[in-house]
Amino acid sequence: MSSIFIGELAGTASLIYLGNGVVANVLLKGTKGHQTGLLAIAAAWAFAVTIGIFISTYFGSSGAHLNPIVTIAGCAKSGDWSLFTTYVGGQLLGAMLGQLLVWIHYHPHYQVTEDPGAIKATFCTDPAIKSWPFNFISEAFASALIIVALGTFSTIEHGLGPFLVGILVWAVGLALGGTTGYAVNPARDLGPRIMHFILPIPHKGKSDWEYAWIPVLGPSAGALIGAYLLTLNS
Repeated sequence: MSSIFIGELAGTASLIYLGNGVVANVLLKGTKGHQTGLLAIAAAWAFAVTIGIFISTYFGSSGAHLNPIVTIAGCAKSGDWSLFTTYVGGQLLGAMLGQLLVWIHYHPHYQVTEDPGAIKATFCTDPAIKSWPFNFISEAFASALIIVALGTFSTIEHGLGPFLVGILVWAVGLALGGTTGYAVNPARDLGPRIMHFILPIPHKGKSDWEYAWIPVLGPSAGALIGAYLLTLNS
């Protein structure tokens, strides 16, 4: 069984399982990868994107968006929003499923971790310094860069697309991720944040819904900016 919806769901679930899986490995108490740091996180997220693209394509989504900003930019450029809910619905449910897998995988470590900040970081993003205007700008600018870079990749004839996207995410994580944790993907943040609110985890603290709009609307605004910039050279 394959379709755009199933492909986006499967690919995004894989993305979150690996991406937030490495965050859990680094931050949760008693893991083999405890405190290995940002380099490990950024690398695994990059590889997670590449692997997610292959899985998404196999299960029926040839576009393998995995991220609402890619869908938003594509719809804005084409003017066709007919498949928007199919893509984004699969991405959001896939993100929730991937986070459920992370929670099951690291369940014993969630049980012994007492730091609510570390626990929440394995689900969703949080700014290093809370400054809503600049947090929004960080997410919007990084997301715009991603859309522009993806647009340039499409002009090159090769089969390296998934690997280039992984390199892009790696670079964004290392260069721009220090402010907000580089959500740059509304589904990646919102789906796991919902799961943080739902799942029974000791010491998990609050889900910080006051901040939750920034990793949703910031990247969405960046997607529109990036799409507009691409049209200037079309």
